Amino acid sequence: MEVFLLKALQLILSLSILVIVHEFGHFIFARMFKVRVEKFYLFFDPWFELFKFKPKNSETEYGIGWLPLGGYCKISGMIDESMDKEQMAQPPQPHEFRSKPSGQRLLIMTAGVLFNFILALFIYSMILFTWGDTYLPLKNIKMGMAYGDTFKSVGFEDGDILLKADDKDLERLNTAFRSVVEANIVTVRRNGSELGIVIPDDMMQRVMRDKQFFAVERYPMVAEQCDGDHSPAALAGILHGDTIISIDGIMTPTVYDVSEQLEKKKDREITVGIVRNSDFRSLTLHTDSTGRMGLYFQSPYQLYATVKVEYGFFESFPAGIRLGVNTLKGYVSDMKYVFTKEGASSLGGFGTIGSLFPSVWNWRSFWMTTAFLSIILAFMNILPIPALDGGHVLFLVYEVVARRKPSDKFLEYAQIAGMVVLFGLLIYANGNDLFRLLFNK
Repeated sequence: MEVFLLKALQLILSLSILVIVHEFGHFIFARMFKVRVEKFYLFFDPWFELFKFKPKNSETEYGIGWLPLGGYCKISGMIDESMDKEQMAQPPQPHEFRSKPSGQRLLIMTAGVLFNFILALFIYSMILFTWGDTYLPLKNIKMGMAYGDTFKSVGFEDGDILLKADDKDLERLNTAFRSVVEANIVTVRRNGSELGIVIPDDMMQRVMRDKQFFAVERYPMVAEQCDGDHSPAALAGILHGDTIISIDGIMTPTVYDVSEQLEKKKDREITVGIVRNSDFRSLTLHTDSTGRMGLYFQSPYQLYATVKVEYGFFESFPAGIRLGVNTLKGYVSDMKYVFTKEGASSLGGFGTIGSLFPSVWNWRSFWMTTAFLSIILAFMNILPIPALDGGHVLFLVYEVVARRKPSDKFLEYAQIAGMVVLFGLLIYANGNDLFRLLFNK
């Protein structure tokens, strides 16, 4: 429950930041062109709101709604989610959106998307400036990778070290997946020799169908510290730097092998083989009811040689922009899979989004996830679907090309249709989350 609440808090905080920035983009451009903004709300407020205030001499009411599905900026003279038909039935006023030139209206409608994308670039830049960029080169992972069954079925084996996807060098695990599934041939190092693995054309569909992971680093279990003086590991005498190489005589070269053996030995006395200062020792301990030893072990970032790139303040901006643009390109490239059977079944709602956040508070991870979600929000909002910014842009482009506006009645129907589609997708995506939760899929 504690992990759930922490992830939920991060999700709400992140989405609140993104919604406020998005709506502020609409707000600031509307005011720039002297368009009246009647409401500026975080979250939606059907029937009632949690909080509202209207500054003296201000035309705008600010508030917080009770339905945390986004937010809105109610702009006078515009058909939006408020569906204010009464206002639209009146003659156009100079301060209304519909009275402004098409170019100004276009800027007002695209400003939210623009602000979200700029926010993502700024966050990425500040992450690089504050923490730098530390990564573990794939070639430095001496024990190679452990692969999911879907990748094993096409020829990968545990221990393979990823080298190339076609002619592209593979440098990092977190960016290798897309290159691997879209490649024709992936080159790996196996037992000291290089060999090529042919990747099927439908590899991505297979991964989504099987819901299998790609790969994780293989590394030995090296003790970092015990979980208290009375943990099984501490009582057995395991010390910092000890490498666990066997459980009850069964060799366990990696942390995954150790975990696999401990899963079979819950609340039991076991013999643990360790290497300490190049000497082999045998220790006896009693696992707890979950099969744990009460031991924190070192991560691959501690065991293998990493690379750290540091950025000055001004250097961080072009690097952040590159990172943001590449992230957007990757996300757009993945969108083609959404329209497949496997892609549709993989769609997720708030549960899936919340799972992107770490289970312990980490500011770098929080901001990385927030920047990624900002990119997603920007892209999704510019899609030409009525009720989204992209839908309004589509009708504005039609107006410029056809030299006449769509009728207000048509725009009302389009808005309703778009909202039905969006709510349908929302229900479907969150239904997928619930299905996976209930049936563990």
